Amino acid sequence: MSTDDLSAALLAAVKAQGFGQTADALQAGGPVRHPPSIDLAVACFPRGGGTPRCANVLFSRELPEGHVARFEGLAGAVANVAFHADVRDAAGTSVAWQPGADWSRMPFPAWFGRGPRFVAPYPASLLKMMVAVGVARLVDQGRSDWALPWAFEGRTRPVADWLHDMIVVSSNEATSALVAHLHARGAIRREDDREVHNELHQLFRAEGLPGLMLANTRPDGGWGNGAGAGVGQIQMTAWDALRLMWRLDADAPPAPWLPTGAPPLVSDASRAVIRRALDEQQLNEILSSGKLRELPGWLEGIPARFAHKTGTTENYASDAGIVRGGDGLHYLIAVTTNLGSRYRAHAMAATTWKLPALGAAVHSWLAANC
Repeated sequence: MSTDDLSAALLAAVKAQGFGQTADALQAGGPVRHPPSIDLAVACFPRGGGTPRCANVLFSRELPEGHVARFEGLAGAVANVAFHADVRDAAGTSVAWQPGADWSRMPFPAWFGRGPRFVAPYPASLLKMMVAVGVARLVDQGRSDWALPWAFEGRTRPVADWLHDMIVVSSNEATSALVAHLHARGAIRREDDREVHNELHQLFRAEGLPGLMLANTRPDGGWGNGAGAGVGQIQMTAWDALRLMWRLDADAPPAPWLPTGAPPLVSDASRAVIRRALDEQQLNEILSSGKLRELPGWLEGIPARFAHKTGTTENYASDAGIVRGGDGLHYLIAVTTNLGSRYRAHAMAATTWKLPALGAAVHSWLAANC
């Protein structure tokens, strides 16, 4: 399998789902008005060793036939896409994905990169992986401890328990508690209501991950639209969300975009804390779908062990993690989309069935070819 083969397979898998026919509740259940935005990345580690195979494909109303990312080196930063940040209006509402939104009139801020424009969808709760890494770094530096009791809004719990709930059940309260912890320990600092220091951004630059941004969170733990963060301020590309998972995967080969002998992202002990939470993650409803098995119309997603984090809001759905299948199959996968709960096929679902179907299609291809 070559990288070109993998890219072609991802393009075909996305096209085969017919995302342009996705039902939209804001269109009275009719199909979406514009092709949705889908940023899909995969890194496969061949059985028995060998060079990892990596690919990233992007679709949007401006890239309806899909665009294949080119990397710097084997798995470096995307070199042929101009990523632009998502936007919200003065009321804090996400507006780019509303029916009839005119992108030619929207001031999407240039973020990084060169090439055709891709407006990066908000990652929703996938952002919690950046918070988890930030807290792990505090622990590793002796500025916190997993057993440390941390009080937030009248509740006192160990830091590890806050992290567990943030990942396993995607608790927003736990996320706010840990964002406040990052501020309290000086990892993020604001002055005159401006963010003037952000150790996470320094870390992401040093790690060669320009597609990760956790900006303008607040000392009280605020991280959503209403706090002035959220959409447009917190960003993750699928490729860099995947590479963050790569750095947290103890079984993955060394990151080829970093110098030989680069220090680990977090300590073995902290990585184990995060990995346990990813393994116990209970929201299998985007690229995997085990949680939804009893719903009518259910489609199976990734059928293997999937240590991952999901994110869903009305306008967005995302998923990223580590897959271990039978016969030594090992790969990473990440997707960010604008296909949130307004596109769900059932009131108890998180999104369209087309996303778990995409996960299943990618898994099937990799099981036969990686």
